[in-house]
Amino acid sequence: MDQEINNYKVIEKNLDYFIEKHGEIYDAYENFGKLVHEKGGPLDEKTRWLIKVALSTECQNEFSLRTHILKALKGGCTRDEIEHSILLVAPTAGFPKTMRGLLIAREVLKGEK
Repeated sequence: MDQEINNYKVIEKNLDYFIEKHGEIYDAYENFGKLVHEKGGPLDEKTRWLIKVALSTECQNEFSLRTHILKALKGGCTRDEIEHSILLVAPTAGFPKTMRGLLIAREVLKGEK
């Protein structure tokens, strides 16, 4: 997992660079995401975060998955609900993606006790 931690730091540095160089674009992107999340439809907050956890698992976007797991916890999701949303990926997107998502989730949740 050391390589992944290093990649995580690289991704964060790249995001910092993007925000510094293209702050207005990033602000618009952030606002769009917030509007879609909060005003895009009737789903409650917990459901929205669980969907985002599942989508990040399917896409194998580790940075997003870590972020969405933490936001799901803050949004009231339980560890079991987060794990269930990851398990639901297996029948549609494949067992290996689910297992990778579980590995990341266990690492993130271990640090959030």
